[in-house]
Amino acid sequence: MSPSERAGRPVVFGEVLYDCFEDGARVLGGAPFNVAWHLRGFGLEPLLVSRVGDDALGREVRAAMAEWGLDEAGLQADAAHPTGTVQVRLGAGGQPSFDIVADVAWDHVDPDAAVAAARAAGPALLYHGTLAARAPRSAAALAALRGLGAPAFVDVNLRPPWWREETVRGLLDGARWAKLNDDELAALEGGRAAADAERLRARHGLEAVILTRGARGAAVAHAGGLTEAAPEPVREVADTVGAGDAFAAVAILGLMRGWGWETVLARAVAFAADICRVRGAVVRDRGLYARWLRRWEEEGA
Repeated sequence: MSPSERAGRPVVFGEVLYDCFEDGARVLGGAPFNVAWHLRGFGLEPLLVSRVGDDALGREVRAAMAEWGLDEAGLQADAAHPTGTVQVRLGAGGQPSFDIVADVAWDHVDPDAAVAAARAAGPALLYHGTLAARAPRSAAALAALRGLGAPAFVDVNLRPPWWREETVRGLLDGARWAKLNDDELAALEGGRAAADAERLRARHGLEAVILTRGARGAAVAHAGGLTEAAPEPVREVADTVGAGDAFAAVAILGLMRGWGWETVLARAVAFAADICRVRGAVVRDRGLYARWLRRWEEEGA
């Protein structure tokens, strides 16, 4: 391991659920689950801390994790609440809208069990979003995980009506990195420009704010200034449901391996564009990850 690489495992906290499409298709997902899935595909050993129901969907989640080699030590079972579901509707250009069912298993993550699993894993960093803080018990679990002291990567992922500005800003305080899209930046800072990203970074004492811009690529505001990456063309768009999660996973991979920001952005943009060719966010093709790892190894860090 080089001096710039991080020891330990990424801990990923939050929702695991099924995306249910209008045509009847059902796809395993949830942003944290998707990120953990991609990280495992890239050869890391993430610990997913979440909760599923003691039901058929929960058993499907466990079976998928076992098949993919994802550690189940942080996945709790809930006899009183069902596995999460989301109704997904695709609009113009494949942009998704979400109806996220409330009071499901991942709203009730047990804090003590979450901390025990994370501590045993030896966290190198903690990834989480904002949606899993919508319910008191999971919010308490997240606070307990943050208390372990691993640097936090906050994937803002605003999901109306399940967010409040004071909650989001509270999660950004004390974090090290934040990722959000330009609409989310506008919701928090009133604009989509680099100056708005830098203002968000300074306001919350963040090391970096990663900004995804859709067809305009991505950028990161950091202490050294602004680093930008051009967009990657996508020939055939199936949907964009998992693009942001794919981007986040590569960003975390880059942070774990000590890549520079220019490298992180270029690789995250390219991988996210590739995922847009796939329905849903969970890719079961191990060869896809192997091809990207081989390409990046040839490029060097």
